[in-house]
Amino acid sequence: MKRLRHRPGSIFFLVCSFFVLSCNQTYYKADHIDKSVVAHRGMVVSAHALASEVGVKILKKGGNAVDAAVASQFALAVVYPRAGNIGGGGFMLIRTEEGNYSCLDYREKAPGMANKDMYLRPDGSVIDSASIFGALAVGVPGTVDGLISAWEKFGQIRDFGKIIEPSIEFARKGFAISQEEADRLNQYKNDFQKFNPFPNPFVKSKAWVKGDVLIQEELAQTLERIKIKGRDGFYKGETAKHLVITVQKSGGIICEKDLEEYQVVWRSPIETKYRSYRVVSMPPPSSGGIALAQLLELIEPFNPGALGFHSPESIHLMVEAERRVYADRAKFLGDSDFFDVPASTLLDSSYLSAKMKDFDPGFATKSSSIQSYDLPDREHFETTHTSVVDKNRMAVSVTTTLNSNYGSKVLVEGGGFFLNNEMDDFSIKPGFPNQFGLIGNEANAIVPAKRMLSSMTPTIVEKDGKLFLVLGSPGGSTIITTVFQVIVNIIDFEMTLDDAVDQFRFHHQYLPDKIFIEKDGLEQVVKDNLQAKGHDFGTYERIGLVKAIRVLADGSLHGVGDRRSDVDVEAY
Repeated sequence: MKRLRHRPGSIFFLVCSFFVLSCNQTYYKADHIDKSVVAHRGMVVSAHALASEVGVKILKKGGNAVDAAVASQFALAVVYPRAGNIGGGGFMLIRTEEGNYSCLDYREKAPGMANKDMYLRPDGSVIDSASIFGALAVGVPGTVDGLISAWEKFGQIRDFGKIIEPSIEFARKGFAISQEEADRLNQYKNDFQKFNPFPNPFVKSKAWVKGDVLIQEELAQTLERIKIKGRDGFYKGETAKHLVITVQKSGGIICEKDLEEYQVVWRSPIETKYRSYRVVSMPPPSSGGIALAQLLELIEPFNPGALGFHSPESIHLMVEAERRVYADRAKFLGDSDFFDVPASTLLDSSYLSAKMKDFDPGFATKSSSIQSYDLPDREHFETTHTSVVDKNRMAVSVTTTLNSNYGSKVLVEGGGFFLNNEMDDFSIKPGFPNQFGLIGNEANAIVPAKRMLSSMTPTIVEKDGKLFLVLGSPGGSTIITTVFQVIVNIIDFEMTLDDAVDQFRFHHQYLPDKIFIEKDGLEQVVKDNLQAKGHDFGTYERIGLVKAIRVLADGSLHGVGDRRSDVDVEAY
């Protein structure tokens, strides 16, 4: 158990090492990252120290969890350009201090000119990478409408300028990049030049190094327009024109009407009871809530805690549940506004019980006789999650994404922000895997104005009717299993939040028919036992990047950022 950093409960207390702006320094710098903090009033866990600090400053100024989450998200659009965004979309799960839930869907949508065969050749073969790179891969962004809608409905600070001004400052004055961000910028330099034949702040003659300052003046101007005009500052006017011109001259199909007609959707959450805990998550077009609920209900009768943590028996059980759930995901899940998702059936106890009737503790079930696919060489997943809890125990769990690193790699000329490549999350062709190896069918086929299926799983857990846990993760297809394992680690294996987040992870998604494990994470004797049961293996460098907050028995908050990357916890 690592040493926790404790913060006094006083609203006036602040550790300044996170966020430095001195008189002889014109840019912002995050000097320190905390991975584990205990505090008493409010907390923000995000992918970047500056974004976490922005959220906590909003809490200290009297804002609530939604104010802080929205401010942090706009900040991430500047300081975390590979995934934080205004050119993508996401899902936000909100729990009020009274215990009421709201689910905000601001997932991207297919453009009006999209069609189900748009990535196929006349002979029916798939056009390589057309749904991953370039302007044709871009879905209509939902982030700006989503963040503004959340703030309008639940925000406590009524001056929107106070929410977005820190982001404008970061973009205009610049911030010092981390080594990880420098590595990513260098890695994708050729793509930036290929898809953006104009000068932009992400390309320079020399290699990026830690401490270099990234200034984004065009993005600052875009954020200024949003500050002044709200939603219309993005979906209409100058920013919309910049976006449409950029996309269309590069072969994409988004038009101004697509932007004007984009609307978020408020949905009802997916809920399940796991032992004595209430687990609340997102409904379709996120597959996360239904899949998470299925996973928990499938393993509950087998009492994984009694099988031993990371024993061959407990891993086998959880993998067999994952295999069955991802098979359902491929067949039944999509945008419920366009496809009749059989949610009640998928979560029915008799249906779930029947799914495990052929479970054999001694042998692996083969996923399918249909051709199995190897995962393509994956980019790092570039989704990001933020967890927020305020002094009144209002909570926000928000996951947002561009899909790949820097999305489609297309930067809006004159706008300064990257556009998503979320069209790849549709089923391009029945049975054909996307970049995460996930397959789909008609439920997730491309239709104009339809939202593509997602694995994002922002989740909140209650114990005895009180807030207990707020969590989520990036990770493409591994998001669901990451959240699943952290919850099981805490409830069944009785771990602290630190240990639950830090433990080695594994993942199965039906096809390809393999257990994917983190490098060097599984003892050879366990691996040998699982191979004897008939399991095959693949390897990921890492699975998930959890951001979580747990309410401890004394009412204090314990926030944890994943050791696997630069995740920051900030509190007061």
